[in-house]
Amino acid sequence: MTLPPCYAGKILRVNLTTGKISEEPLKEDLVKAFVGGRGLGAKYLFDEISPGIDPLSPENILIFMTGPLNGLPVPCAGKHVVISKSPATNTFLDCYAGGFFGVELKFTGFDGIIIHGKAEKLSYLLITDGKAEIRSAEHLKGKPVDEVTNILREDNKIDDLSVAAIGPAGENLVRMACITNDLYHQAARGGIGAVMGSKNLKAIAVKGTKDLNVPDMDKFLEVAEEAIVEAIKNPEHEWALLGGTPEIVDLSQEVDVLPTKNFQYGEFEKASEINWNAIKKKIFIKKVACFSCPLGCRNLVEVREGPFKGTVLEGPEYETLALTGSNCGISDLNAIAKFNLLCDFLGLDTISTGNVVAFAMECYEKGLITKEDTGGLELTFGNVDAYIKMPELIARREGIGAILADGVKIAAEKIDKGAEKYAVHVKGLEYPGYDPRGSIGMALAYATADRGACHLRSWVIAKEAFGDLDPFTTEGKAAEVIDDQDRNSIKWSLILCDFYAADYAIMVKLLSAATGIQYSENELKLMGERIWNLTRAFNIREGFTRKDDTLPPRIMEESLPTGKAKGRRVTKEDFEKMLDEYYKLRGWTKDGIPTLEKLKQLGLNDVAEKLGLK
Repeated sequence: MTLPPCYAGKILRVNLTTGKISEEPLKEDLVKAFVGGRGLGAKYLFDEISPGIDPLSPENILIFMTGPLNGLPVPCAGKHVVISKSPATNTFLDCYAGGFFGVELKFTGFDGIIIHGKAEKLSYLLITDGKAEIRSAEHLKGKPVDEVTNILREDNKIDDLSVAAIGPAGENLVRMACITNDLYHQAARGGIGAVMGSKNLKAIAVKGTKDLNVPDMDKFLEVAEEAIVEAIKNPEHEWALLGGTPEIVDLSQEVDVLPTKNFQYGEFEKASEINWNAIKKKIFIKKVACFSCPLGCRNLVEVREGPFKGTVLEGPEYETLALTGSNCGISDLNAIAKFNLLCDFLGLDTISTGNVVAFAMECYEKGLITKEDTGGLELTFGNVDAYIKMPELIARREGIGAILADGVKIAAEKIDKGAEKYAVHVKGLEYPGYDPRGSIGMALAYATADRGACHLRSWVIAKEAFGDLDPFTTEGKAAEVIDDQDRNSIKWSLILCDFYAADYAIMVKLLSAATGIQYSENELKLMGERIWNLTRAFNIREGFTRKDDTLPPRIMEESLPTGKAKGRRVTKEDFEKMLDEYYKLRGWTKDGIPTLEKLKQLGLNDVAEKLGLK
């Protein structure tokens, strides 16, 4: 296989300990097996770090990876992926961000960056058209992302320099720290920003002008145009063209899956104050889009009155509205927007931050922590004054923020007094914005996700509570979750955005036209399954088994008290039934370990060997 011209053809290696920067050819055999993006990054991670390392040690690596479609005029191909071992969960971790950073990286002549070691002093990496250098970032210490971005653009005299940076949260190794690029786009979950901070790497700035190519441009443009028209006319994308993800607030409220007051409830009495209609009426300015996106699902907003007047950002997205809004009992849309912007620029994942603040609020209301612990803050549900102070405290590990900065799992262990039953997470990663008691397939999706609780691996709720499948039966849910996980694994290797409803037929057309290699749907399905089994193998090597594919006490032991899903919980019997079926369909053992036969079938013989399977 000759490497297709849609790839830049090179990987950039940066050793921050030694200061050495080198290039290497993108390996054709890895591209053939793993395509790019998620798959390629996962293989590099599995091969290059030893099991059991501390994710915040120099032995961990940080990978920025693009895919074969990045930089080409196809729908929703503007994202990149950041991959590492998670400091929040000790699992495989991949985080995706839109904007322009990934495309600019590819235009510099590199398909990806693999970062090793730790710089002696705070540094940043500048990459422009095939040239890379490590520079001092001492003047950026402690600064928020917006200031870092503006300073680096001014320092380098490049107005449209694309900057991916950490805020104070990443520098302080907060385990929910994110990496923000292009001001409003985050690689967010699992503490990926803390990994970057542990390497004394404040930012990566990229700008490229190199061209990409395809074997048959006329054929490619024909397929690309067809895909763009399909994307715009597809009824599954109507939500993106209209309100974007905030429209999900009403959907979740209707079926009682909207996290409210730390997942105590599935409905929020003031949901109408934080939904799309409220955004459109109070703070909406215009729609905006990432590179090469005909959908433009993002909303540019501005707070026009009150104490947070002048707050401007892209958002808030549904997950933020749910986790920092209803889950914290907050109905003040202006406050949510400000909280969102604080998280973006301080470098915090809004999903985990909203969860840990809601957890602290419940602990405070139940007397597990007091004003002495909170520094005098009345940390009750709905208290905007206390709520708005939390991102800064968490990002800087000050006061109560020092307890919360490592996430709900560790915070619950520190608080003790039974706090564990209020900590809603899987493997240490906080829950996204869908209560699985109102959509049981999501319980299996969260439990089996390779990076901890994640709704993106399988958004089975679209077919359950939001669709025609019974949301309370276990029947067929394992197969649905597996199909989603495998399809998304290949989708994120191309890389295509989550919000593009791309099935295998569309992906085959786009990948075949971009590479000049004729793929089949079965080949892509096999690749997706191969990649999912690879990340599972990574976690198995780290000591994870069936015992870790579980649910928090709140979901299994407490029933929803109100709404259409009143009285519902995910029973141990139902959950174990789904998990048994999932493992069986996957071809794994009852402990959730891929078998030798399965790994060989997927061409992962070297992985089986490293797991000690014979």
